Amino acid sequence: MDETDTRQAIKDTALELLVRHGYRGTSFGDISTALGTTRANIHYHFGNKQALVGEVLRDYMQATLSALRAVWSHEESSLAEQVEAMIAYSRARFRHFNPAGTEGRNWSLISRLRQDADLLGDDGRRMLNHFGIELLALFTEAFSSAGRRGELAPNVVAADAALLLAAIADNAAPITLAEGGFEALEETYRSLTRIIKSSAE
Repeated sequence: MDETDTRQAIKDTALELLVRHGYRGTSFGDISTALGTTRANIHYHFGNKQALVGEVLRDYMQATLSALRAVWSHEESSLAEQVEAMIAYSRARFRHFNPAGTEGRNWSLISRLRQDADLLGDDGRRMLNHFGIELLALFTEAFSSAGRRGELAPNVVAADAALLLAAIADNAAPITLAEGGFEALEETYRSLTRIIKSSAE
């Protein structure tokens, strides 16, 4: 592997371990063992753990926000269709870390690292905060668009609905962990859709 491939392989392995075990539970030794390389090689590419985790988190956030923009900025989709696309996206991530019969594992880097935010440093905490801000802005615009399409009743405030959706999305993994599976998250998303739909009728 060339250096670019090696860096990406280290980040991919770190991502898997960080989601499963968190910041505290993931060491350069764990990554090197899983990847079949040396700790010195990881130090060479990233310097220290905080720098590696920061880069992994930045990449993960960018990929997540890009995928969610594709779902929620699609003007031709109804709000219900957007929610179903969100469920499908979340289910794919959930199943990556929770194959059938193994429910109960964490599956979101962001929710996992929020538990270890005190170890991330200022940059890491800023990134987590920025993710929440971006999520809320995306959902606010999506609900404003739904209102322009006539999908929201006049008494439904787009910003309020967006805040509820952001709270669900930002706590998606904890919801599945607390309630014993993905179905709880699915039902939470659909409940919000039903409330908005009944309000619009």
